[in-house]
Amino acid sequence: MTEAKYAVGIDLGTTHCAIGSVVLAESTRESATLSSLALPQVVAPGEVESRPLLPSFLYLPHPSELPPAALTLPWPDHPTDLVVGEVARSLGSKSALRLVSSAKSWLCQGAIDRRAPLLPLHAAADVKKLSPLAATIEYLTHMRRAWDHAHPEAPLATQLLSIGVPASFDPAARELTAEAARTAGLPHAVLIEEPQAALYSWLGTCAASWREQVRVGDVILVVDVGGGTSDFSLINVQEQGGELMLERIAVGEHILLGGDNMDLALAFFLKSQLEAAGQSLDNAQLTTLTQAARAAKERLLNNLDEASAPVVLPGRGSKLVGGAIKTELTRADLEQVLLDGFFPLVDAASRPTARPRAALTQIGLPYAQDPAITRHLAAFLGRQAGALGDNQRAFARPTALLFNGGVFKSALLRERIQTVLDSWLTQDGAERVRVLAGVDLDAAVARGAAYYGWVRTGNGIRIRGGTARAYYVGIESAMPAVPGLPPQLSALCIAPFGLEEGTSAELPQVELGLVVGEPVRFHFFGSSTRRDDVAGSVLERWSEAELSALQDIEVELAAGQHKPGEVVSVQLQAAVTEVGTLQLEAVGTVSGTRWKVELDGGGRARGRGGDALAGPLPDRHRSRHEQHCARVRRARGPCAHRPERRAAEHLHLLRAAADRAR
Repeated sequence: MTEAKYAVGIDLGTTHCAIGSVVLAESTRESATLSSLALPQVVAPGEVESRPLLPSFLYLPHPSELPPAALTLPWPDHPTDLVVGEVARSLGSKSALRLVSSAKSWLCQGAIDRRAPLLPLHAAADVKKLSPLAATIEYLTHMRRAWDHAHPEAPLATQLLSIGVPASFDPAARELTAEAARTAGLPHAVLIEEPQAALYSWLGTCAASWREQVRVGDVILVVDVGGGTSDFSLINVQEQGGELMLERIAVGEHILLGGDNMDLALAFFLKSQLEAAGQSLDNAQLTTLTQAARAAKERLLNNLDEASAPVVLPGRGSKLVGGAIKTELTRADLEQVLLDGFFPLVDAASRPTARPRAALTQIGLPYAQDPAITRHLAAFLGRQAGALGDNQRAFARPTALLFNGGVFKSALLRERIQTVLDSWLTQDGAERVRVLAGVDLDAAVARGAAYYGWVRTGNGIRIRGGTARAYYVGIESAMPAVPGLPPQLSALCIAPFGLEEGTSAELPQVELGLVVGEPVRFHFFGSSTRRDDVAGSVLERWSEAELSALQDIEVELAAGQHKPGEVVSVQLQAAVTEVGTLQLEAVGTVSGTRWKVELDGGGRARGRGGDALAGPLPDRHRSRHEQHCARVRRARGPCAHRPERRAAEHLHLLRAAADRAR
């Protein structure tokens, strides 16, 4: 790669994308000037504008719907069978079954094959669907072309590129994001957690003055509520060698809850008012009403002197002209829906509510059942009560607050979060939280990601982080067959909490048995609370609050020089790449053959061994393995963990398994 001129950051958001940059030659060791790139996009058929944000929408027009000239962009190799950005959102509001949205949210769903063409979900047969991965590639490709058009002397593929991802993304979602970047012609991109990027943006904006706003012992809470997701992170301010240092100490779960939920709630509120007045709306009009509600919401939140905002829907059929439906959104109704519904005043012990789920449901995203963001925040701080080593607290107590995400452009919503936090802290005998200001919420992640690229050159302030969770792989015990009792499963820690990018975990040199040449299933787990486990720690029992099951991955590892079904003696090696993805390898202790297990986001894994690539688990074996896994999960159950034992203590069991297989 040629020498880079820029550090570039991409915000690959659920509802908007953005690009930020730092000119490396114009930056000093202590400060960097952050800027944003205006992104050319079709805003109406045949009309192109450059705007700071690229809406994360993709529209698949009918072949006869738009002439190719209507989609012309400033670069020659643009697609003509799809369109990205503002016009996609506009056209999709009238034809939702041709609109791809929330690709980012789909990218982290382990229950589906994220490589399969499934978007738009309920599209007609003549619509060529895209996978969440393919849609992500299209967004990144558009941004690469936009950058290259503006900077022909410095192609994006040769710059220091960082892409923001939710802190709660699992290893498979991170790997898929990295793969999307490579496929889009960006082979050297690295990943950065979005809340960290927001804090980097604050550091870049403040320059040297950031040290005057925080102090040793501060715990910074980043509350990130975007269009489709909510993310929480905690960053600790420490001292090292007389200098202040930042370390990310906790992240929350992935919560599908954001501004889109609020727009929909407002739309249903207005729909009920219209229906009470004798107006009926079809599904197409409800989609249009949602867009109109969003516009009215933004108008009221940005203009505090207005008491209401008009909402107008076009008529249908012969009444299209002159048959418009008119209503209004009042400020009182807005505050009732948003504050009471999404930001209620709750106490620190509150937790999200869950309703019994129907046995049958439509295929879709696993949206949060409870819309109350403040209850989700209380749950996060409660889970992280021991993040700083004090297990006597009821919840982790932040001392400073940083907002991120477009939702918090509203002063009303920022003030509500601050009010709720202050009530928790004062009741617990702590000081009120301090708000860190000065971040452009639309550009924060993109600019912060660019700042991170600059930090990677040895400048600025680095936030120590590493993996946001500890990761474990399931090890099946060797035991005599007992009717109705599946083999016990233990969890081997392969990557401890906070393992830095570009480093490997020092696993004990202990032999394990690896089944090759026949279908097998790997069980993976993650924990955001077990910070003291080291690589090689083995848990025999655990509670659901301690470890959460990640997507099981199915694979048939190539037998190579071994017999199908043979249990091969191996040692494990794990590492976190520079990109931020997790790698797991099994190395034969005798042959030296290496099997690499790669999460591919499709409910499968790929493994290499003996220069052969294994395929997915054959369908004929799926049922047996699914039944087995269900029995294992039932047998494991939630329970308090016993004292940990090292992997070496299980060596005799594992060797016995290998001997029995031979």
